[in-house]
Amino acid sequence: MTIGLMAMAAAILLAFLRVPLAFALLAVSIVGIGLTVNWNVAFMLLPMTISEAVLSYELAVVPMFILMGNVISKTGIAQDLFRAAYAFFGHVRGGLALSTMTACSGFSAVCGSSYATAATMAKVAYPSMKRYGYSDSLAAGTIAAGGTLGILIPPSIIMVVYGILTQTNIRDMFIAGVVPGLLGVAMYLIVIRLIAARYPEDAPAGERSSWAERIRALSGVWPFVLLFVLIIGGLYGRLFTPTEAAGMGAGLAMLVAMLQRRLTMQLLKQIIIDTVYTSISLYAVLFGALMLSRLLTLSGLSTGILELVTSFGLEGILLILAILLVFLVLGCVMDSMAIILIFAPLFAPIIVAQGFDLVWFGILIIVATEIALITPPIGMNVYVIKAVLPSIPMVRIFKGLVPFVAADLVRLALLITFPALSLWLGTTIR
Repeated sequence: MTIGLMAMAAAILLAFLRVPLAFALLAVSIVGIGLTVNWNVAFMLLPMTISEAVLSYELAVVPMFILMGNVISKTGIAQDLFRAAYAFFGHVRGGLALSTMTACSGFSAVCGSSYATAATMAKVAYPSMKRYGYSDSLAAGTIAAGGTLGILIPPSIIMVVYGILTQTNIRDMFIAGVVPGLLGVAMYLIVIRLIAARYPEDAPAGERSSWAERIRALSGVWPFVLLFVLIIGGLYGRLFTPTEAAGMGAGLAMLVAMLQRRLTMQLLKQIIIDTVYTSISLYAVLFGALMLSRLLTLSGLSTGILELVTSFGLEGILLILAILLVFLVLGCVMDSMAIILIFAPLFAPIIVAQGFDLVWFGILIIVATEIALITPPIGMNVYVIKAVLPSIPMVRIFKGLVPFVAADLVRLALLITFPALSLWLGTTIR
């Protein structure tokens, strides 16, 4: 247990020091296993773990969803979604922010990445909000908060990673994320309306679109509807697995882009290169996380922590609250993916031993990491927005995010209190 604790502390320290996460996790895991068992076992487990992961059928979902998101984001299809949302909401106070949030939810439903959602919508929506006189805090806060939906509304890369690390069914995770994701969108829209009512000068109304313009704008939404229905409808109806859904989604996204004459050979080459780089980076980090999970098992750290918390009487919902507090606090200073990779394998056995559902727990910690994406001092989505929109001061972005963080905390409390919000949809089709 001592070696396990030292390994966890070393992994967290290296993450704080911005050492590449893949190298940090692999180094800590190999040294820890070498000291816990012996060095021969440590160096034997490394190729075994990598080969098992590479040959895993479930892990093949990752590059396919990344490819689908890259096609949607780089071919300009996301702009069609924003225009359609603006056609319906643009004429009301806060309408551009409402349109941005709606577009973020639609884009994240086929992208699965918070960073890609935030970066894309910053380019698409911010110029329009700036032109109509929106405050920087509301504009940037809306985009940064909307970007967090990318890791909850399925398909989600982080759900795939969580499912692999904890041996949880990825299809169940995707279906469980639908209601919490829609609840998050609804609460964000309410926040925007309240801000527009309280500070009308920060959220002026735009131009009203005719019904003819609205119908024309809707014609650009069909790729998103088609992809979402294909992926979630197919999973809901048990027509295919998440890996098959990812492959068909990526192929359909490319077909749509080609039919709309948006996908040139040069752009396709760039999309494939970006997909390969992103996939390799994520695979390397996942290899390190799987090795860390083996170390935690060999060292008995999870069992020891379970005995410790039981001796202190920390059980049931109090244990859940304590774990979520860890995620929320660490989220202020660490990247969300790093938190999931390091702590999900540690806490999953404890959650199972307490009789809780790993799907429900996964949704809770993903919502907690959503909050981490927009909280200071790290707030990775904030840094994405800052990179795309360097003229906006960081303090204004964080100021605009305060009401959205408050809404997220309310949503997290609702999901803890009413587990059926996460589990009901999945139980109806089992």
